[in-house]
Amino acid sequence: MKMPLAFLPEQASTLARDVDMLYLFLIGVSMFFTILIGGLIIYFVIRYRRRSDADRPAPLHGNKLLEVVWTTIPLVLVMIMFFWGAAVFYKQFRPPADAMEILVTGKQWMWKMQHPSGRSEINDLHVPLGRPVKLTMTSEDVIHSFYIPAFRAKMDVVPGRYTSLWFEPTKEGSFHLFCAEYCGAEHSLMKGWVHVLPEDEYEEWARGEDPDLAELTPVEAGERLFTELGCLACHNPASGTMGPDMTGLYMSNVELDDGRTVVADEEYIRQSILEPMAKVTKGYQPIMPTYRGQLDETQLMQIIAYIRSLGTE
Repeated sequence: MKMPLAFLPEQASTLARDVDMLYLFLIGVSMFFTILIGGLIIYFVIRYRRRSDADRPAPLHGNKLLEVVWTTIPLVLVMIMFFWGAAVFYKQFRPPADAMEILVTGKQWMWKMQHPSGRSEINDLHVPLGRPVKLTMTSEDVIHSFYIPAFRAKMDVVPGRYTSLWFEPTKEGSFHLFCAEYCGAEHSLMKGWVHVLPEDEYEEWARGEDPDLAELTPVEAGERLFTELGCLACHNPASGTMGPDMTGLYMSNVELDDGRTVVADEEYIRQSILEPMAKVTKGYQPIMPTYRGQLDETQLMQIIAYIRSLGTE
């Protein structure tokens, strides 16, 4: 039995068809004009070649209709590409509000994931069928790239910052997961599988086989770290005014002592933990110590998850 020609990976997410249709349109337009221009070049070379030294072709005059046509058609095609591409881009980078968030940390040479239930896994990612999933990702060392071909989902994972990626699986099964950015000697081994399960099977998997060995959720782990590091000594309304209250901090506007106003997003909270002197909140003394070297990227994301759970502006 002959295998069909696999020009593209199978489509296994809601975004896959949109990406493929745009890609095929771009390829089709490119092929059409490549053949058209190549054919015209060959035709003109033969048709208007010089046949003798005395051959003097008649001068050509401009054709306004022809100029309008060859200006308008490419303009229309380029505008179609632009707006179609913008629509796909907008859809790819605007996750639904109810998307389930999974924390991902890239490290030479493995992927570590933590689910909302607290369960963690390495180089395997279990997700529910038909449910939007948002990945919040960072790297502990170098630039990686999280790539699932069947979902048409790909995003660089950068040290020192957070990037996100979302998808909604449409097929059950296991699909390849790769690092698509060269990251060192064992780059080719930084791969894994995405396992798409029915909703009930995923919930059962997320709970784990032994409830007594269940891991802390990211919010619970972040709260424990927040307490163990002594953060409550300053960031507690009952403790005075040594540090700002974390309740409602996330995504609020924070006024700094230099007059600037910033949004308290994930990047701001991460920087405040590692470089507390970079952006000091107005009305507070710059007394917070740095926790650089004391927390890994997974722990930083857990603390941020806890602060987010305290409410938003």
